[in-house]
Amino acid sequence: MAALATDFPPVRACLFDMDGLLLDTEDIYTLCNNIILRECNRPDLPWHIKAQLQGRPGPEAGEIFHAWAQLPIPRAEYIRKNTELQRKHFPSAQPLPGVPDLLKTLRERGVHLALATSSHAANFKLKTSHLKGLFSYFPEGQRLLGDDTRIPPGKGKPAPDIYLLALETMNSGLRKRGEKEIKREECLVFEDSVPGVEAGRRAGMRVVWCPHPQLLKEYKGREKEVLAGLANGCQDEQVKEVMDEAAVGGEGNGRGWPGRRDDGWAELMNSLENFPYARYKIGDA
Repeated sequence: MAALATDFPPVRACLFDMDGLLLDTEDIYTLCNNIILRECNRPDLPWHIKAQLQGRPGPEAGEIFHAWAQLPIPRAEYIRKNTELQRKHFPSAQPLPGVPDLLKTLRERGVHLALATSSHAANFKLKTSHLKGLFSYFPEGQRLLGDDTRIPPGKGKPAPDIYLLALETMNSGLRKRGEKEIKREECLVFEDSVPGVEAGRRAGMRVVWCPHPQLLKEYKGREKEVLAGLANGCQDEQVKEVMDEAAVGGEGNGRGWPGRRDDGWAELMNSLENFPYARYKIGDA
């Protein structure tokens, strides 16, 4: 696990989730689901269920949703309806407050950027085709999507694999150029979801948690658990003293453990506006 720390090295790399963090697509997901639920005379999707869906790969999130929804229609019909609604609404997605300025400033200050999203390629295209300028900050080789074949089945968030792979894509380029590799503790993960925070913590990276206001209400009083990566069921007594240091693809990959409450490795932010660069030792250009 990550040790208690008060003095960190400068952040050299920032790794970003997308839905609900960079883009307002979480509200679009909710809209699409609620249209179908209402057609089926079912209640709107409550946040205590949605919180379990966020950040997870599609198949896993689907199992949780259907176990709760108990829709009176075949799952194939739900998928068809939901796909049609998403095709209609995802192209209207917009960046959340502070995102364009944050990405621009990080690039100007020489910080390496990577995208690590559970969205698969088709949905990624729907959500981003009209925002090419925004996503140009992420080099093609440093965009990790949910259906990337390098991520083993069952190893989506909250497992750390996608963030470890994102780091390896950056370090691969640095090695080719003969430059110093980035260490895990030099990485800052940006997440809105609880499973995503756990993934970042288990990857041995620092984390900024910037949740939807409704999600934050669901975890009122449990914020420290979320920041430690413990809110998905891990308990302090289960946390190992040493994180698994295996490289991506090596034996034991994806078994890293989260942190402890108040260990200094994660921070809650209500918005990405006015980001505190100095706190993370991200210097001027």
